[in-house]
Amino acid sequence: MSWTDERVQQLKDLWAQGLSASEIADMLGDISRNAVIGKAHRLGLSGRPSPIKKKPSRGATILSLTERMCKWPVGDPKHQDFHFCGKTALTGLPYCGEHAAVAYQPTSSSKKRDEDRSVGVA
Repeated sequence: MSWTDERVQQLKDLWAQGLSASEIADMLGDISRNAVIGKAHRLGLSGRPSPIKKKPSRGATILSLTERMCKWPVGDPKHQDFHFCGKTALTGLPYCGEHAAVAYQPTSSSKKRDEDRSVGVA
């Protein structure tokens, strides 16, 4: 198999249409997927996102949570779309930065003074 000007143009056209390297190889015939990728690279054709469709992530389920994932509950546990945040948790905390800011509110100075005064009072 040789890369004729016509086949190179076909490769460019099919690549621009977003076909996968395997699909292009099948359409050109007598060529491997790797040969298509190599030629596209040598021609400087732009990279493309993977044609493999990824399922959009909507957080984590109780079964997929790990110790490094944010465990902030999202939604109503009674509903099917309930999940946990699932972003990377801050070191030593069960939540990501966004949810830790909500969960751990600093005490105001006047509230702290009142609490300090009540300590030791029976």
